[in-house]
Amino acid sequence: MGLLRLLLSLFGSSRGRGPYRRPPRPSRPQRVVVPPSSVPVSVPHPQPEAALVGHCWVIDGDTIEIAGTRIRLAGIDAPELDQPYGKNAKWTLVKLCKGAQIRAVFSGDVSHDRTVATCYLPDGRDLSAEMVRLGVAIDWPKFSKGKYRHLEPAWVRDTLWRCVDRQEGRMPPPTMPH
Repeated sequence: MGLLRLLLSLFGSSRGRGPYRRPPRPSRPQRVVVPPSSVPVSVPHPQPEAALVGHCWVIDGDTIEIAGTRIRLAGIDAPELDQPYGKNAKWTLVKLCKGAQIRAVFSGDVSHDRTVATCYLPDGRDLSAEMVRLGVAIDWPKFSKGKYRHLEPAWVRDTLWRCVDRQEGRMPPPTMPH
C-alpha cells in the first residue's frame, strides 16, 4: 500500500486530480488530567434490590451485560473461556438469553468490577439455576449458601474441576477482560 501512495504522489492520480493527498485527520479529544482529590473512590453500582431489564450481551458463562452494566450471575461459578468447557458455558448462556428481556435484581455486591445480580428469564426462570441444572456451571456455596447445589448433575464437579479448585482456593482468581 505504501508503494502505491508513493507512485500516486509522484505521478498524480489517473483521474487528473494531481498528487495523492491524505485527508486531514479529525482532531482527537484532549486528555484531561484530573487532580487526585476529585477522583471518585469507587465506581457507582446499582443499589441493592434495584432491577434492570433489557436484552443482554453474554461475556462468559457467568457474566452478562445489560445497558452497559456488567453483571455477575449470583451464586454460581462457570469455567472461564480459556478453560475446558468455558466456551460451552458461554454458548449455553447465549442460547438461554437469545432474544429475551432479562431482568437483573441486584444484590448490592461487586465482584471484579461486575455488579452481582440474580437474573431472570421472561418466564421467571433463574438464569443461575438453569446454568447449574444444564451442567455448565456449579453452585458456589460461599455466595449462594447452597441454593443451587441440589440442581447439579452428579458428574458436574468432576467435569468442571477447575471451578471446584478455584472455590477451594487452589487456583488464583481469573483476570477479567476489559
